[in-house]
Amino acid sequence: MLETLLIRSRAIPSEPPRRRGATSLGPEKDRFGVLKAVLAAVPWLQAGMGIAILLAAGLMPWAAGKVLGAMDQQILAIDMNGEFVGDSRVAIERQAGNWIGKSFFSTDLSDIKADLEKRPWVETVAVRRVWPDRLEINIREKKPLAYWNDGRLVSRTGELFMPPNPEVAGRLPQLSGPDERVRDVISMARTMSDKLVEHGLGFSGLALERRGAWTLRLSNGIEVVLGRDQVAKRFERFITVYENRLVSRSDEVSRVDARYTNGVAVQWKPAQAASGPKT
Repeated sequence: MLETLLIRSRAIPSEPPRRRGATSLGPEKDRFGVLKAVLAAVPWLQAGMGIAILLAAGLMPWAAGKVLGAMDQQILAIDMNGEFVGDSRVAIERQAGNWIGKSFFSTDLSDIKADLEKRPWVETVAVRRVWPDRLEINIREKKPLAYWNDGRLVSRTGELFMPPNPEVAGRLPQLSGPDERVRDVISMARTMSDKLVEHGLGFSGLALERRGAWTLRLSNGIEVVLGRDQVAKRFERFITVYENRLVSRSDEVSRVDARYTNGVAVQWKPAQAASGPKT
């Protein structure tokens, strides 16, 4: 009976023994195969990307040119802005009109700016494009401060210029001196003019000789010789003497020499010129 049972028990095969800690006895797969393949392809990817970038960089100017060419139009109008006293708006518009019909995009705005700034009265020019076919030009004229040597004008910024029509500047002081000293003359003129106004006197002109001597002219015609040295001190002395001794007879004074140490020398007008014609 026992033997029969043992034979029957062999009908169920026993499972093969397993090793502890092992999941499989078959060949393991390479889990890093995909990563290795990508890494192996990286140099080719880099080369491909570099070529693509180079091609794109080379094609961009061509594509941009095609786009701009398709969008480009002719300049059909120019808007001129600015206040014109010395120059003529019509003349400036006529000169700027040379760019009518030119390419909206390829026209160099700096050429327009440089051309208009050659005009004697023009100080600065700003040009901009207004889509689709216009230019806007803003012009600022030079503001004359005084007349200078040989009929020229000097602007408020100290620039000397000689327009064909300096007379349109109207009534201005007369300054003179070496061209390289123009800013010194302007500075001295402003200082003296402000001081004269405080004392009820008008400024008419100032001259600087090449040797350095200064001569002031008042709006009432009086000429004040200040010389080269201690100019500010001499100017103050003249103001004091004028207020104390000359103000009541100012129409008789022709010239005051302030180059003396303790006073001034007064040159009087001829009696007939001072009194004027009798009625």
